[in-house]
Amino acid sequence: MTAASPVATAIPSPVAPTVPSPLMATYGRQSVAFVRGEGCYLIDSEGKRYFDALAGVAVNALGHSHAGFIAAIREQVGTLVHTSNYFELPLQTALAAELCQRSGMKQAFFCNSGTESIEAAIKLARKWGSQKGITTPVIIVTEGAFHGRTLGALSATYNAAYQAGFGPLLQGFVRVPYDDVAAMEAAIAANAGNVVGVLVEPVQGEGGVHVPAADYLNKLRTLCDVHDVLLMLDEVQTGNGRCGRYFAYQLNGILPDILSTAKGLGNGYPIGAVLAAGKAAGTFQPGHHGSTFGGSPLACRAGLAVYDAISNEDLIGNAERMGNYLLQGFRTALAGSDRVKDIRGRGLMIGIELTASGKHLVARARELGLVLNVTADTVIRLVPPLIINKTEADFLIATVSKIVQE
Repeated sequence: MTAASPVATAIPSPVAPTVPSPLMATYGRQSVAFVRGEGCYLIDSEGKRYFDALAGVAVNALGHSHAGFIAAIREQVGTLVHTSNYFELPLQTALAAELCQRSGMKQAFFCNSGTESIEAAIKLARKWGSQKGITTPVIIVTEGAFHGRTLGALSATYNAAYQAGFGPLLQGFVRVPYDDVAAMEAAIAANAGNVVGVLVEPVQGEGGVHVPAADYLNKLRTLCDVHDVLLMLDEVQTGNGRCGRYFAYQLNGILPDILSTAKGLGNGYPIGAVLAAGKAAGTFQPGHHGSTFGGSPLACRAGLAVYDAISNEDLIGNAERMGNYLLQGFRTALAGSDRVKDIRGRGLMIGIELTASGKHLVARARELGLVLNVTADTVIRLVPPLIINKTEADFLIATVSKIVQE
């Protein structure tokens, strides 16, 4: 076979604005094309460098072009990429063992994304309820929640704009205010005998980086135990070191029955997982759920490389230290600003809530070499790679403070 032609490896130029895009218009894309990444930085097609405080929406935990991650992926591509779940997959077993050891959970099922992990969690809770004789299962969810865009996950999500035009949605979800234990208890009582699970995010991400009371998850754990209900945690965004622990619930010293995670698990390679413990463990049996691509050798090698880097490079400790440093820095720099309503966060998941819409700040930040996003219209969300250092944190504080105060 002859060597590949240059065309096969060339990076394509962005489609000219006058040419209709062959892509479905599901995203309002920004006018920049990134072609390379180094550490916490992205480089666009014109050679400009940007500090990446979005990290692929909390995905690139190790930043870009991490040497150990690259080496693992390259080796695995040349060894075995995919076989299917009809066979034993040693790398899948190894990653499951590592995740269970880190989390305290007992079993893992691998899929390809966060929304798939939520779909699996919903099925797992319903199957558990069915085995108890529940025929009209209810899962209690919260206002402000984001759980994904497939139909089941979308039904659990709190955003009418995302749901519009896709009805009828999946039935069996009851919604209560976030961080309100009394409302949760009342909803369980009102649906007595039918509630199979309580599904919450330890910190709401897309909803505006809302951090609940310190004992919120502890009280939900007690409530679920009293009423024989599954505690289901969506750690798609908060997991894998982002909040200063491997999983955010570990700050509370509890254990959920069902745990969904993805994003940082693969550092950009698509992989998600749902983990089970306690009452939920052992619920799924052959034929109950599946995935063609989920838990492939390549995906699991990516997950193991992330696990190794997080463990060996003290990235969880760095997330806690740098998160506290950023919070203090922003609170000092923006103290007294009439443009700021609140500054909150946990680890490297930080939200700066403004008193008015901040959507225009995304483009302004990009002009200054910074990539970020604004969620819930008024909240600057910062989820940089876990490898961020003090110099980079200082740049982030100075630049964000500048665009807020301008």
